[in-house]
Order: sequence, then C-alpha cells, then structure tokens
Amino acid sequence: MALIHRAQVSPTKRELIANWLPTRSWSEDSASGRLELIGTYRFDDPLGAVGIETHVVRTGDVRLQLPLTYRDAPLTGADDFLVGTTEHSVLGRRWVYDGCGDPAYAAALAMVILTGGREAEEWVEQADGPSERREPSVRVVGSGSPGVGAFSVVAVSAMDDRTTTTVSAPGLELVVQRVLGGPTRADDDRENLTGTWSGSAEPTPLAYARRLPS
Repeated sequence: MALIHRAQVSPTKRELIANWLPTRSWSEDSASGRLELIGTYRFDDPLGAVGIETHVVRTGDVRLQLPLTYRDAPLTGADDFLVGTTEHSVLGRRWVYDGCGDPAYAAALAMVILTGGREAEEWVEQADGPSERREPSVRVVGSGSPGVGAFSVVAVSAMDDRTTTTVSAPGLELVVQRVLGGPTRADDDRENLTGTWSGSAEPTPLAYARRLPS
C-alpha cells in the first residue's frame, strides 16, 4: 500500500524531471518537447522506507518511462543516479533517485514481474478523516506466477542504451523500457511487465526480468 500525503513539494517532481531529462542519452530525441504527465504507478517497499513511483510522460511525440525513488537520506554510491533533492512539507528533505540505480526499485520491480504482481494500492491521507483509496492512473501486471521465492537486492549496476536501461544484480537481470512503444526484443526466457492507461489501445511493454545462475 502506498500512502500519499497532501503536501507541498519544492521543487516539484515535474521540475526535477524536466531538468534531469536532457542529461539522459535515451531522451535526446524528445528533449525539445513539452513535458506532459500521462500517469504514474507505485510499488511497495517491503521495508516501508523508500518511496517507489514510476512516471509515464510524453514529450513531443515520444513517451518515456521514468522510475523514481524517494529517500530520507542519500543512497551510498548512487551519486550518478541522483535526480535531485526536494523539500516535502510533511516528510522533510527527500533525495530523489533514478530508480534504475536503486536496489529498492530493482527488488520491487523484479518481484512484481516474476510473481505476476500488480501496482501498489494508493491511499491519500485526509486531514479530517481516514485515508481514501485512489485509483492509479497507470495499471501494470507482471507475467510471472505466484510462489517465486523471495530475494534481496543490495547493489545494482545500470547501463543505458538508446531506448532501454539494463539493470544487473547478482542472479538477476532487468531491462527497463525508457522509450515506450518502440521495438522490443523477444526473449522466451524473460518475464515481462506491461501497463495500460487512459487512451492506451493495448498493454504496453514496460520492463523485463529474468533470474540468472548464481
């Protein structure tokens, strides 16, 4: 379950993303377009310490996927993945990272894909009563099956290309589609994550996962 606070955030997530996107090799074809949010989805952090939220955006004619993580302290060794810091009126200072460089995101993404999971439920905190459930603007589903054993991810490496980022960890490989709707690589030994949102005609491939020999 993802609890969403009614809060002021400065700079805003949109401002952070707009400043960060031009530095990414996979967004070069869209750098001059106006940034438009299509929707978001969230994953649960089993430890409850890290916020995990993925933004699907449009800029120009290109749709992009931007996984972000929110932490209350810097992530050691992840300076290259820092998107920026923001002040949250409820939670205080937050360090915002590209999720592809954060072990918490890798673990959550892999678990959803490999177990056939879905996005986290979203609940909005209310000032004068109990939290209210909110429908996610992006729905996702993994192609795997329940019963896959739990695993932990303590460190990752990430490599970008023109349309994807490959995230590697011991015993695990993830491929995150940065540019959506383009060519995808068929591979029978991988499970996948697909997503739908308002106006999408059919599920869009978002990411892939496979376990590797230890």
